[in-house]
Amino acid sequence: MDLYLFDFDKTLYSYNFLHRLPALSRASGVSQYDLASAWWAGGFEARAESGEWPDADSYLDKFAEVTGARLSITQWQDARISAMTRIDSSVEALRRCATLGTVSLFSNNPSIFAASFARLAPDVAEILGPNVVISCELGARKPTPESYARVLARYDAMPENTFFADDNAENIRGAIAAGIHGHHFTDPLLLDEAITAFAGRNS
Repeated sequence: MDLYLFDFDKTLYSYNFLHRLPALSRASGVSQYDLASAWWAGGFEARAESGEWPDADSYLDKFAEVTGARLSITQWQDARISAMTRIDSSVEALRRCATLGTVSLFSNNPSIFAASFARLAPDVAEILGPNVVISCELGARKPTPESYARVLARYDAMPENTFFADDNAENIRGAIAAGIHGHHFTDPLLLDEAITAFAGRNS
């Protein structure tokens, strides 16, 4: 059976860090500059996305240690939600793919995102059920070869029978290098056409 993989941020939901950062600052009382320079510029989010802090509590503890911002999981979620807007056509494409084969999320994100996913995007969570693959769980981020190999192994899927949509061109190049049918998401109409072409490739 074919496997359809979808990135999350800027593919299924739009995402604007410049909305999220002020919300985190208001919730924590720590300046936007200090949060961004300590955590994101310091490389901690990338490390979290690779699985260094394997659950929400350890993520929040490390975030507080590095930034001085002690957040609850609800505050973290609220700030994340403030930066996100559903891309209706992409979610409908995801729903369509669920009728064509196995469909799964494949996203670079930390453990707290995985723990929060049902609240962040309940519509997507309903479509996917248990098929949510986050880089922190794989121990590897896109576009590393390991990340693609591990997600394929998760579903016992062959790369030639796998479709992957992502807004990040580098991630798509990595997928194509792994033999996956990669689609660089830029336009909803083109996404729908790419899904149709992939689904009908053997007809």
